Formats: sequence, C-alpha cells, structure tokens
Amino acid sequence: MTKEIKLFGKWDFNVEVKDEGLKRYINLEPKIIPHSKGRHAKRQFHKSKMNLIERFVNKMMVPGHQGKKHKYSSGHVVGKKEKNFKILKEAFERIEKITKKNPIEVFVRAVENAALREEIASYQVGGIIVRKAVVTSPQRRVDLALRNLAQAAYRKSFGKKKSIVDALVEEIIGAYQNDPNKSDAIKEKERIEKEAEASR
Repeated sequence: MTKEIKLFGKWDFNVEVKDEGLKRYINLEPKIIPHSKGRHAKRQFHKSKMNLIERFVNKMMVPGHQGKKHKYSSGHVVGKKEKNFKILKEAFERIEKITKKNPIEVFVRAVENAALREEIASYQVGGIIVRKAVVTSPQRRVDLALRNLAQAAYRKSFGKKKSIVDALVEEIIGAYQNDPNKSDAIKEKERIEKEAEASR
C-alpha cells in the first residue's frame, strides 16, 4: 500500500477546482515540497504545469515588485525559497486552526475569488489613447490572483508590527470569504472590474 503524498507531509491535494475556466490552469499535482527547479521555464504555458503552491511561493520571492519597478523592498524574503516555504507552512497551520478545513482548499477558493474576469487594455487610435474592457485569459487570471495575494500580504506587514505570517493568514482567509474589507486582493479585483465595466 503506497502512502498518500501530502504537502509538507500534512495536507492532501485532493481538492476540487470549482471555477470551470480555471480547472486546466490550476495544477494540484501531489508533492511534499513543490519545487520544479525551473524545468518548465522554457516551455510555452509552463506556469500551468507548475504546482499552484510553488507558483505562489515564487510570487512571494519578489512581493515588492509592481509593474516595472520595486514599489517596496523585497529584501526581507528574496534569496531563500526554503524561507518562503516555512512562512507558507506556518500560515497554512494557522489557517487550518482557524477554519477547521484543509488549507489547500481554502487557498484554492481564495485564488478563485481573487481571479479577475476582465480588465482594461489601452491602445492608441490616432493621437488619443483608448481604454477598452477585455476578457482576461485563464492563465493570466490565476497569475494575477497569486500576485495580488502575495503583494497584499507583504504590504500589510512591510514596515509594520504585523508579521508576514499574520498578514498572509488574514489575506488568504479574507479572499476565501470574498470580503474586500479583509482582503486587498479582492478589493483590487473589484476595482479593476468596475473600471472595465465603465469602459465597455
């Protein structure tokens, strides 16, 4: 009888993705420590082949980076992937204690809730810039949700008394509950979707 593979030896990956549009793009392949060492990096759509947990840890490596520059320093978390895995493990332990549920399921629901459906694309027509609402591709939806969750948690803890673990727990649970008052990622999603709605 083979032993079931669990994240950090604690939580099973037997979680259903409820958002039909994201099913092909959320990889929950069972791994004790999801670390692909960049083996998919040169392939098209490689992100979808990576485990969702690893993708999130990669986002945690540079949470201060927004657009083309660093809005905040990422110096506290870069360099050691192991350090970020420890942060996430502690956060998941607290999430399990608070919600009494598998933290991987809570995290997947948080990503589904934070994944925006449409955004604004800007293009030039003659001498003016036109903004138009466009449907966001599934892979980009997942990518932006992970980025917004990581950056929101880092903003809550950067230069403040709140630890990154506390901020991460608060952000993931807030996104899981789809509450814009508790989750900056949900607030950002709603802001962009409102702008897109006005630009249709």
